[in-house]
Amino acid sequence: MLARSLCALALVCLASGQLVPPNSFPHVWPGQPKGDFSPEWQSYFEVKDLSPQIPTGLPRSFAGNIPVNRAGHPNNTLFFWGFEREGANGTLTAPARANNTDPWILWLQGGPGSSGMLGLSTENGPIHVLSNGSWVLNPFSWNSLADTIWIDQPVGTGFSTSDAKGYVPDEDQMAEDFLGFLTNLVKVFPSLATRPLYLAGESYAGTYIPYIVKHLFARPSNPVTLRKIAIGDGSLGSLATIRDLPVINIVETYPAIIGYDQDVFNYFKEQHHLCGFDLNLTYPQVGTFPTLNLTSGLRATLGTASTGSRAAASLKEAFVNELAARQRTSRSSPAASERLQKRSEWKRDLSGRANGTIDPWYGCDVFDEMRDYALNFTFPWSNGGFDVYDIPDATHPEPPLNAAPFLNNERTRAALHAPTSKNWSSSFNYPFGSVYNKSIGNEHGDPSVEPVAFLSELAANASARNVSIVFYSGNDDSQVQHRGTEVVIQNFTFGGIQGFTRKPSTPWFDDDGNVAGIVHQERNLTYVLFAGAGHLVPQWKPVQALVFLREFVLGENKNGTVEGSAVVGGEDPTLAGDYLPGGAEIFYGSGTTAGTSVVPSATIAAWNSFLATATATTVASVSASATASSAGNTTPSASGVSSSSAPTSSSATNGALAKALRWSNGLASRVAGIIVIVLSFS
Repeated sequence: MLARSLCALALVCLASGQLVPPNSFPHVWPGQPKGDFSPEWQSYFEVKDLSPQIPTGLPRSFAGNIPVNRAGHPNNTLFFWGFEREGANGTLTAPARANNTDPWILWLQGGPGSSGMLGLSTENGPIHVLSNGSWVLNPFSWNSLADTIWIDQPVGTGFSTSDAKGYVPDEDQMAEDFLGFLTNLVKVFPSLATRPLYLAGESYAGTYIPYIVKHLFARPSNPVTLRKIAIGDGSLGSLATIRDLPVINIVETYPAIIGYDQDVFNYFKEQHHLCGFDLNLTYPQVGTFPTLNLTSGLRATLGTASTGSRAAASLKEAFVNELAARQRTSRSSPAASERLQKRSEWKRDLSGRANGTIDPWYGCDVFDEMRDYALNFTFPWSNGGFDVYDIPDATHPEPPLNAAPFLNNERTRAALHAPTSKNWSSSFNYPFGSVYNKSIGNEHGDPSVEPVAFLSELAANASARNVSIVFYSGNDDSQVQHRGTEVVIQNFTFGGIQGFTRKPSTPWFDDDGNVAGIVHQERNLTYVLFAGAGHLVPQWKPVQALVFLREFVLGENKNGTVEGSAVVGGEDPTLAGDYLPGGAEIFYGSGTTAGTSVVPSATIAAWNSFLATATATTVASVSASATASSAGNTTPSASGVSSSSAPTSSSATNGALAKALRWSNGLASRVAGIIVIVLSFS
């Protein structure tokens, strides 16, 4: 039996009444070379004896822990698992050559505290775990196009290790650690020093990557040759900007969240305005936006605010405590008491609410208010599941995609040269500064300023070094909704101009000619919106994500590029709205069986008629874009080349079968069955 620290297994220890982060360290496996890193380490890191539950046919891969070179913390390491490009042999182990231009990709997860193995095993990696615990090959893995390395970082995340006092205090230290890791990585794989690097990640990697690049640019010499960064659904701005500001956009995208209730929509619209979230985006943008302050309500003051966890069950349990907290405060708050009397089990009585006042319970945390409303009053989310990462997924519990049993077994640890001082976990509460104190800095306890504060300088330095920037978003994500990313883009300067000069409205297509979303490119910045994808874009849209990687990240696709007064691929006015309508299906059920509630077309038509008079917000239509383009009878493909036939599918999600495709797209065993139930909304 492998010896493990009891403290590490428990994740935290109790010392003098204080929570202390776990202490972990790398394991020295047989055959580890002595001395500094060099190509001699390649044979040591090569993965040779994986469990037979992993299908055969994988390209060569390499894995293990590499130190970050932080003084006083020799056990601080980052764990990596890298795969050579499919069909290649020897690309990672090739010697350094200046004329080697083969691209390579580094993938970072978010969190903070989420493992890159989560992306490898459920999103864009070559092997995927299914809900029954089995593993399959992923035909849409990103290493089908380039050598790809998945990283656990910052130190202490996943299989990465850290001593109890060595967790990063801020993003500047995170970046220095990462560059220390890269310095050692290229000693083992020398060709990576000069080959073009594509640094990609999602979610809180939207904070990691800008800091890494900032520190990379600040060095007189660098261990790698950065070519492009790609950030998906990234945490580029404040919590108010990326989560609460987009709430109206979220509801407009999926009005089923509020049951197509016009009064509820008007209520959220008013709260949105009172909190200053109704920013006006112009193209080009005139002036910078004010700092958004998230006004707290009694809910936050009493410490009952939810954490944003995917586990909706814990949220439902928290509602009982929140109701009790409301009742405790009612003695000193007549308004709260009056509202409670009008509710039955939390039901909001909008008619009893004074106009022009911010909700005293939630304050401006309108995101949690929206989510709580759905969980309490709107089917099927009222069954207990609201996945903030994928709005139409109301399954509860969700099919588990758990890589831990495989990664933590002894054979796998030995094959991956993983540590034995800790168990791998997909995510954990990252202790910035080696303390658990979320009163410091942002909601995660991170004291670092949001990247938007220095994006203008970063973009200028990137352009000077021929490094391109790509931001992409999934339209079905609510945790970091695309409206927040668009606000960030319009609030910083690149290429000498603030924001985009034209509103994104160019469709892009997958290889079958289906509309995949919207693309826009100006002055070294690319923005791509995925229709029908959630926060984890490669999981929900693996085929389209691979096309995106090929065309807009590794490639130099010009579709959507502003050239003078024209835009390559044309501009579709029906795509120029503030939101892109989501699908008409909401999926629910548990584990292996999913039901689908389908919104009747009459309900949608009545809602659209209401919106036309209730709000000035415009609407974009995917279906219209499927047959319309500036080229008349031709439709631009993903590569910007016209095709003589228009796409035959006008929606990224169409009917119950689409749910199976969204969950698997070739990995259909994730969902065992589909039941279609058509519901009407009164």
